[in-house]
This record gives sequence, structure tokens and C-alpha cells, in this order.
Amino acid sequence: MRLAPFALLSLCAAPAAAQTVTPLAEARLRYEHVEQDGLPQDSDAVTVRVRTGVQAAMGRFSALVQAQGNLAILPDYFDGLHGPATLRPLVADPQNIAIYRAQLRYAAPGVALTAGRQTIVLDDERFVGTAGMRNNSQSFDAVRAELSPVKGIKADVSYVWSIRTINGIDGRAARPTAINGDTVLANLGWASPIGTLTGFAYLIDEDAAAVQGYRLSSQTYGGRLAGARAIGKAKLAYQLSYARQSDYHRNPNRYAADYWLADVGFDLNGPKLGAGYEVLGADTGRNGGVALTSFQTPLSSIFKFQGWADKFTTTPADGIRDAYASAGWGWKQLGTLKAVSLTAVYHRFESDRLVRHYGDEIDLLASARIGRTTASLRYADYNADRLFTDTSKLWLQLDWSL
Repeated sequence: MRLAPFALLSLCAAPAAAQTVTPLAEARLRYEHVEQDGLPQDSDAVTVRVRTGVQAAMGRFSALVQAQGNLAILPDYFDGLHGPATLRPLVADPQNIAIYRAQLRYAAPGVALTAGRQTIVLDDERFVGTAGMRNNSQSFDAVRAELSPVKGIKADVSYVWSIRTINGIDGRAARPTAINGDTVLANLGWASPIGTLTGFAYLIDEDAAAVQGYRLSSQTYGGRLAGARAIGKAKLAYQLSYARQSDYHRNPNRYAADYWLADVGFDLNGPKLGAGYEVLGADTGRNGGVALTSFQTPLSSIFKFQGWADKFTTTPADGIRDAYASAGWGWKQLGTLKAVSLTAVYHRFESDRLVRHYGDEIDLLASARIGRTTASLRYADYNADRLFTDTSKLWLQLDWSL
């Protein structure tokens, strides 16, 4: 970790003609309001997140350092670390200042090697991502190799010794700043005629007793097909995925659970339609119904999946079946606004084991870009049946990047 800033200074000291220096800057202003049945007060969070840094490149080598800070202007919320959890709903954006990325990179045709604190995004982020919706996004202390030995084939392998969580520098106990362990993330992809076919193996070692007593350590093996086809002026996109997960390393549970996904989307050159069915299964053996013996995805960008109300950040003991459908409309430009989009998503949640109805959720999103700023209005409403309580969330957000 200490090599990246030193190497960056060394590159910056090289002759100007031999290297390039790129400033990095981005900012986010967000208001988040949460109402949750059973809690006496609502949460209201106005936060500002700023990231700044610099990247220097010389030939095939580059070094990058980027810091991030989160300031709570209106801190009327429970951030997971401060204050009692029995008064207000969780908004997992504690105040923070930290190094987000500090990495060295070598890139040449067919090979890229990255060492240090970095972001790792694999496929659609279902298993490994940045948790980008949260202000203190997830990053990894790791060594990563991306290899393309022949056209259409890519191998992506990372060894991770520390996961930098969304809890920030004040993280502790079950919400630590970082989780150490010996984690291996491996992907092998082939660009086939019908889409990218990927095989993966994720050996997650969360070697921290305070985090669920090691019960989020798992080994997951599976495959994914993702492709798209033009149909006249329309575009069809599709995904199919299957994985099998079981306990790993110091996990005291003994379990095995399956994952399934089928997803299809139509872009009709303006109107957009989509539907899918995702299953995070539960163990059906003697551990059936025991907490954390269902399919877990602790390194994912979980906000993107199973509803924006964030009720399923940890998969329930009996698993989840998520049947969902979406509709929307997109415009490249409306007056001075660019990338304008409207989206509505409906989820129906059931358990995988014993098939009980958990609840339903409706998610709504409107977004547009003006210059370097993207504005978004987002709403989520979870209507509970047999799990959790009714919850609604509202976000007003501005994102700016250099």
C-alpha cells in the first residue's frame, strides 16, 4: 500500500514529455429520507461526498492515489455506528475520510497487472462490485491480473487480503473499517457468438469473528451468459446465470445453496421493458432455515439487486425468490438535458424454502445530465407481508465529475 504514493511521486518527477498527469475529482450531494414502521422517528440525511486524487502514467506504467471524504450536513439518521438503532432507520453513510484507491498498474496488449487499494467490478456486480450507491464505497487491497492470451478470451484473477467496507474509518465490531482474509476472485470469459460466456470461482474468506462469526466465508462456483441482439431498430439483452455456494475456510456452518438468474430486456429505441427471475437459494438439508445457510453475496453492489429499499442486504435463512418487471423511457436529449430516463420496477419477494410471501416493492427513478452533473430523483416503497416492516425511501441526488 505504501508503494503507490511513492511511485506516483516518482512518475510525476519524470520529464513532462515522457509522462502524463491526470487530476481526478468528483462530488456528490444527496438528501435521503427513510420511513420505517416500528421505529419512532424517520431518518433525514443530507450528505456531501468528495473524491479527489491524481493519476500519473509513463509508458505502460501508471500510479493512482484517490481520497474520499463524506460529510453529514444534516445528520438526523442512524449511520450504523453512532446512536441507537431503535430510534431511526439505517442510512449507511457514516462520516469518513480515507484513501479510496492507491494503486500501481502495468498495462500492455493482452495483460494488465494492478497492485494496491483498488476497485474490482466483475460482470454485473452481483457477486463483486463497489457498492457505489453508498458514499463510502467498497474497495479492495489486492493484486489483480487481467489476461487476454487470444482474441475473445479473458482471464481475471485477484488475490484480496483486505476488503475496505462502506463503514469508514470509525467502523468497528460487526461493522468494521476493513475485513481481512485470503480471498480469491477468478473469472474466465469467452466472447461467444451468442454472448459472453463466463465461468467464475469466488473464494471469500472474511476472517473476522465480529462479522457474523465467520459465517460469510463461502466458496461459489458458477457460470453466466450475457448477450444482446439487434431486432430491427430495437435491442434485446439477456442474461442467464447459475452458481453453487457452500461454506469455506473458518465458516462453522455446513451448507450448500444454489443461485439462478434469468433476465431479459427490450430497448425499443425509447421505450424500455424488462423482466427477470432471480433465486438465492436456501440449504435444504439439516441446516434448512438456519441463518446464513442461504446463498450470500457479501461483496456485491447489493443496492442494484432485489429492490432499492435494501431489505435484503443479507439473504434470509429461507432464501429469496425475486420476480421482477420494469418499464421505462429514455431520451438522448431533451432541450438542454441529456441522457434523460424514467424507470419503474416492481418486485415480488418470496422465500425459496417453504415458499412464503415476504412482500412487494415498487422502485421509481428519474435522471438526467446537464454538462458534468447528473441529477436523479429516486423512490422505493417496500410493502411487507411476512418479513420485515413497511419501509419507504426517497433520494434527491446530484453527481458531478471532472
